[in-house]
Amino acid sequence: MFDRVPPHDDDAEMAVLGGMLMSKDAIGEVSQTIDSADFYQPKHQTIYNAIIDLFSASQPVDVVLVANQLLSDGNLDKVGGADYLHSLVASVPTAANALYYAEIVHQRAILRNVIAAGTKIAQLGYSAEGSQAEDVVNLAQSEIYEMSMGKVRQDYSAIGPVVHDALDQLDKLQQGLVNKGVPTGFRDIDDVTQGLQPGQMVVVAGRPAMGKSTLGIDFARAAALHHNMTSVVFSLEMSKVELAQRIISAETNIPMAALRRADDITPERWNTLNQFWTKMQNAPLFIDDSPNMSLMEIRAKCRRLKQTNDLKLVVIDYLQLMTSGKAVESRQQEVSEFSRALKLLAKELEVPVVALSQLNRGPEMRNDKKPQLSDLRESGSIEQDADVVFLVHRPDFYDKEDRPGEADIIMAKHRNGPTETFHLAFLGATSKFKDMPQDYNQGV
Repeated sequence: MFDRVPPHDDDAEMAVLGGMLMSKDAIGEVSQTIDSADFYQPKHQTIYNAIIDLFSASQPVDVVLVANQLLSDGNLDKVGGADYLHSLVASVPTAANALYYAEIVHQRAILRNVIAAGTKIAQLGYSAEGSQAEDVVNLAQSEIYEMSMGKVRQDYSAIGPVVHDALDQLDKLQQGLVNKGVPTGFRDIDDVTQGLQPGQMVVVAGRPAMGKSTLGIDFARAAALHHNMTSVVFSLEMSKVELAQRIISAETNIPMAALRRADDITPERWNTLNQFWTKMQNAPLFIDDSPNMSLMEIRAKCRRLKQTNDLKLVVIDYLQLMTSGKAVESRQQEVSEFSRALKLLAKELEVPVVALSQLNRGPEMRNDKKPQLSDLRESGSIEQDADVVFLVHRPDFYDKEDRPGEADIIMAKHRNGPTETFHLAFLGATSKFKDMPQDYNQGV
């Protein structure tokens, strides 16, 4: 991969390890900046791992103890013996500059990663005969994204550390040290899901005019406007202005119809709108209504937002309007590809991706008009790839006297927990759903 000696700094690597052997404080600081893969010399990687093992076990760290750890691991001779460890301490006058040296080591590691990624991208280009150019571009973008985020692909992990991480996360949840997930803004849904989880693909589906776009926007509003979590809405159906009107109406309780009629905006309403506009100045909600948006564009934009604004939630409205820009055997196969790619995007960026989807006419054929998981349109793979599927059903859409103003959000699939049906109020005039009162009993 490297036809010349890659960037590295042996002196800085030795100074980092020397500082860590001299001071426990230095270990804590350095371990947050670099990991063993940042060292160029394999023996330095081995010594670093031995120091971190002792430090993680709350053991004291010095030359003798690290030498003993390396000896018990069978690595002491490989790193040059105890004499080499003593030379590391002798090479640095004080541990105070360890963090500075660690930054040098980290920068050199990034440069090596740039070279490796560039070489791999060049190989992708040369070996791409017969492949779609877009696929190669996506792979190249993925390589650069992983490199810039400092991620290193691992093929597998032992079960022990994975279980430890899961229990550690549970412990932090109990102590309130980490957020449960991206809140949806609905009491009962958040209670069952513990919020939308990173890496999840969440499908919100319904027949036309049932309110699936409204629910998707409600999720984005709750995250961005009420919990300050960066969210992006890719709207392939509505324009930015239409979306903004819905958000304004939902947040200010000024009816949508009034926002389209100048005579209905009284001075009091103008005052409310101006206050809302002031509040929105730095709100972390992004809207993209680019026409004919391809999957590659969505991926590229999401990766950029993740790097620049720490993206927490993606909403796509809606799946069947996306285009791949290439020839496919069938529309069903194309939608299946979108579904799989969005799930992979959720895992790569570690954010929940909410994909809105149309349902076929199945519910219309049933007496109760209730949608089912099998009604998802144009692809069976959507229900396979999704971690959570919400089906939006409003009885009063078919019969004005049947529970007017109420909606059932049917959780037809929940990979990590129980399924449930949530009863919400649908406020069509202000384009939003709302929690029912705690003591609500569904009418029979």
